[in-house]
Amino acid sequence: MMHLSKKTLIDPYQRSINYLRISITDRCNLRCIYCNPEMKSQKLSHREILRYEELLRIIRIGVSLGITKVRVTGGEPLVRKGCCDFLEQISKIEGIEDLALTTNGVLLKDHLDRIIAAGVKRINISLDTLDRAKYARITGSDEFDHVWGGILAAHQKGVSPIKLNMVVLAGINDDEIIDFAKLSLDFPFHIRFIEYMPIGKPIDLNDPPILLPAIKSRIETIGDLIPVKKGIHDGPAARFRFSQAKGEIGFISPVSRHFCAACNRLRLTADGHILSCLLSNIIEDIKTPIRAGFLDESLAEVFINAVVRKPMKRPVEISSLSQPGQMVAIGG
Repeated sequence: MMHLSKKTLIDPYQRSINYLRISITDRCNLRCIYCNPEMKSQKLSHREILRYEELLRIIRIGVSLGITKVRVTGGEPLVRKGCCDFLEQISKIEGIEDLALTTNGVLLKDHLDRIIAAGVKRINISLDTLDRAKYARITGSDEFDHVWGGILAAHQKGVSPIKLNMVVLAGINDDEIIDFAKLSLDFPFHIRFIEYMPIGKPIDLNDPPILLPAIKSRIETIGDLIPVKKGIHDGPAARFRFSQAKGEIGFISPVSRHFCAACNRLRLTADGHILSCLLSNIIEDIKTPIRAGFLDESLAEVFINAVVRKPMKRPVEISSLSQPGQMVAIGG
């Protein structure tokens, strides 16, 4: 790799872009009703997906421009062979201060030792219910025991923070909001409540969406929520905790209170496109130039173009958006 002068990725609205979220596969071993309900049969071919060597080169270029945080996601990243080796290679890149993994947890326990050894500092697990039967309904698979076992194993091995992401679905799992919040009393978990985003073909919910004010109101029946100051590598969640609690509560509100003004991320899709906004069709192709033999300086320009074109706020309402791909293929 040729030397690139250190630049900071600053967009036209003076936001510093230092976070790269990478989808390494569009495949998943679940078919969650709000993400991949139809288990899309048309998958990217092996040729279409970026090779690990290509991904590492892109990451290094991003770091040379100011990227300091990398999150690996999917689909489900652990279904791709070699994922743990890839994580280890990322952790060796000088300049990366925070390496995180988002997983549905089904394969977490099987790969946990390798994930820890690879240097992953944060693990986010998607978990929308604590009820085994309801889990099967939401995800299409009876895997709750494997997921919960993986969470407990990670906790026992000292992984911290462990973040549990609950998408609140009206009439489906909203009766468990308090149960999830109470987990933070006994475990040092970060419980994050996420508003459901009706992207693409929305699921049929008999009840109106439950947004942040209602979620927070229910949780406050347990006790007062004490604000927690954000860390340097924190995402969009507003953080709180109960007095004497071991863990935390977080709220992510993409519908009722979008966080565009503080957005610091780019997304790299498994097939080699950089998205500067999850809810925009503006994309930059980096796979074509990397496979055409372009030098690092030219590939750096793809990053810079993505940042220059990053919108100040989402361009349209979520429900009317024409997505460049299913949520499962973008990585959330």
